Amino acid sequence: MEKLHSPVLLSEVLASLSPKPGESYLDLTAGYGGHAAEILDVTQNYKDSVLVDRDEFAVEYLKQKFEGQPVTIIHDDFYSSMLQLLESGKTFDIILADFGVSSPQLDIGKRGFSFTKEAPLDMRMDQRQKLTAGYIVNHWSERDLGDIFIKYGEIPSGSARMYARVIVHHRPIQTTVELAELIRTRIHGYSKTHPATRVFQAIRIAVNDELGLIEKSLPLLPDLLNKNGRLGFITFHSLEDRLVKDFFRNETDHGEESRLEVETKKPITADPQELFINPRARSAKLRVAIKRN
Repeated sequence: MEKLHSPVLLSEVLASLSPKPGESYLDLTAGYGGHAAEILDVTQNYKDSVLVDRDEFAVEYLKQKFEGQPVTIIHDDFYSSMLQLLESGKTFDIILADFGVSSPQLDIGKRGFSFTKEAPLDMRMDQRQKLTAGYIVNHWSERDLGDIFIKYGEIPSGSARMYARVIVHHRPIQTTVELAELIRTRIHGYSKTHPATRVFQAIRIAVNDELGLIEKSLPLLPDLLNKNGRLGFITFHSLEDRLVKDFFRNETDHGEESRLEVETKKPITADPQELFINPRARSAKLRVAIKRN
């Protein structure tokens, strides 16, 4: 099969999660199977492992990639999948969640994730859901737009409110490039990153309820881990990373009753060689914990 996505921090994930033959594995954001393929190649325990993704294109790719193997593939968001797994009583030795947007989502223009490719304003990770970026841009109030730009894009309040005002004034806005250009023309001076980057991040997070799903899911994870099970998170921006850090802090503040032991006092980041090959890894951070009780 054609390789569509290079998994970030792969060697670091393997070293930190330390898969062993026979262990069970849960990948909550399996994507195109980059991490999963390497971990399952070590464990060889396909029948007790589960791969989850909310993106139908990724799910179809996973089915082809692991055709003939008895691995369970679930097409759903990770929170709903975790509820299903908890209800069934399943537990795992290794759990991984990579919260980043996959390369195919960015590279396939029609998905609407990237402002460098002309496409309808979509940004849905799950094509079955109704809410799209286009609906948010063209129907949400100026106040609500400004709020998500501040909260999810971490844009200064003055700029966020100005972007929201400009968007509302120029409705309807149909495409990614149209929105990006509208934002760009309101910025004066040089910037290393396109001024629409954080606007698109904020809209994408809102469309997919990314932070809400993470916040609801984190407290459930220890119950899905076996004793001495390893739990890994890869985050790509400070909002995700803050949720993970707070979760780890809450889980380890109970002394001997703590459910988790944090293995990474500081997040693991990509080495220069990976950054040269895969620049998208530059913001990736890996944090790992172990269930001791």
